[in-house]
Amino acid sequence: MNPTAKKIISRITGESVKQVEDTIAVEQRLRIFVNKEELISLYCTPLMIRELVVGLLMTEGVVKGEWCSDRMSIEYKDDILVNIEDAGVSTPKEGRVMTSGCVGGITFAKKPETEKIADNLSIAPKTLFDIFKEFQNRSELYRLTGCVHSAALSDGANISVFAEDIGRHNAVDKVIGYSLLEGIKFEGKIMLASGRLSSEIAFKCSKWGIPMLVSRTSPTNLAVEIAEARGITLVGFVRGDRLNVYTHPQRIK
Repeated sequence: MNPTAKKIISRITGESVKQVEDTIAVEQRLRIFVNKEELISLYCTPLMIRELVVGLLMTEGVVKGEWCSDRMSIEYKDDILVNIEDAGVSTPKEGRVMTSGCVGGITFAKKPETEKIADNLSIAPKTLFDIFKEFQNRSELYRLTGCVHSAALSDGANISVFAEDIGRHNAVDKVIGYSLLEGIKFEGKIMLASGRLSSEIAFKCSKWGIPMLVSRTSPTNLAVEIAEARGITLVGFVRGDRLNVYTHPQRIK
């Protein structure tokens, strides 16, 4: 599926009006079924759908038992239809919650793990600035449309996974899903994100033991609480040659 579409728009500059062709981001509904029963519906960019579904379901823990992503069927119609066969559904007692994420993010309310993440990750501010600059330079869809978010996984030297989506939480799920499918470990890694760091983003990193979460914008108080409890280094406002470290600054050398 093409993640962009063309539209003739009126561009006004001062008193001048021109009809020009503009590139806009495609937003499509994704419907996830387990054994042909609908489980979740959300809106996304129609790229890396398998990775998005794997990342979302594995992180939220709503599918129980063994299931194979290779047996996941994906149909691109007016909606994107995904069906997973031979899997059980676990219904969390806390229920489904609409999050603060873009386009109606979904999570299943639960308490994050509180055991501290132990690792030897250490990075110099300059190295982090360089990695984040590379991260931003990869955002091709953002440059074309101005309305998507990005997420990436880095070891502090290179970016191993990169994803874009209209939803910032979707972008993170795509990175996680790709990593799970390709056997990429989360220990000693940095999650890079373009949007604000709210609690569901911090929870996703907590779930997989990712020790550092970095963004160009700010975290919420709940994100800070999760990061503090779990031992995640939370970094915000990475812009130019400055950054703010909100929790566990020992990893920034």
